[in-house]
Amino acid sequence: MIKTTAQRIYVALIFIFLYAPIATLMVLSFNASKSRAKWGGFTFKWYASLFENEAILKALGNTLLIAFLSAIFATLIGTAACIAMQHMKRKGRALLIGIANIPMLNAEIVTGISLMLLFIFLGIKFGFMTILLAHITFNIPYVILSVMPRVKQLSPSTYEAALDLGASHLQAFFKVVFPDILPGIVSGFIMAFTMSLDDFIITYFTKGAGIDTLSTKIYTEVRKGIKPEMYALSTLIFVTVLILLLLVNYAPRKKQDTHSAKK
Repeated sequence: MIKTTAQRIYVALIFIFLYAPIATLMVLSFNASKSRAKWGGFTFKWYASLFENEAILKALGNTLLIAFLSAIFATLIGTAACIAMQHMKRKGRALLIGIANIPMLNAEIVTGISLMLLFIFLGIKFGFMTILLAHITFNIPYVILSVMPRVKQLSPSTYEAALDLGASHLQAFFKVVFPDILPGIVSGFIMAFTMSLDDFIITYFTKGAGIDTLSTKIYTEVRKGIKPEMYALSTLIFVTVLILLLLVNYAPRKKQDTHSAKK
């Protein structure tokens, strides 16, 4: 009994430490006062002001666009790399997988500075394109990490059987291989999107003047004082992610319950 109570208290403390800062941020987004130490009453004015702030909305648009595009390109490149590596010899495949894992273990500041120096050497003008290229680069290893286990589970005989039955290489891929690795591809895309959405260090070293993402915009405002509109935006992002998680977890469960009821 005492052990069970202690475990519950321990778990409760963990969740309190995890979500207390988020709860504080959400409360402050409804605070009429700009002071974080004084409650000035309940208000929605910061949410209204958020949608009138062009700088924040532009930074949000850049963040979402870069995250979406980099996730798509990284997913395509990472998936193709996994399929290619699977057809290599064991030693060569192990070597390439090890090389692909280095960027995930490497410090982000090293990756950011190295990409910055590469763009300078190549004479590429810093801006939207350099951020996009940098995000695609550091997202590819995460896609490989998600897709490779699925590719390893593939049976080569099913692909060869599809070819023997008259399917082209492209048809055999999309009819046989693609459905089996799709969960890994989706996981890789979501991970790449999340990593890109959350990145600051690499973005900071590869962005040009006149372009900001949410992370760099917040960093700029920290020195001047964070506007309450940022609290409202962070609250909206958290609520959106929470709703998506609930839908993703609820839909398969509902489908499974319906299937069980039919039996």
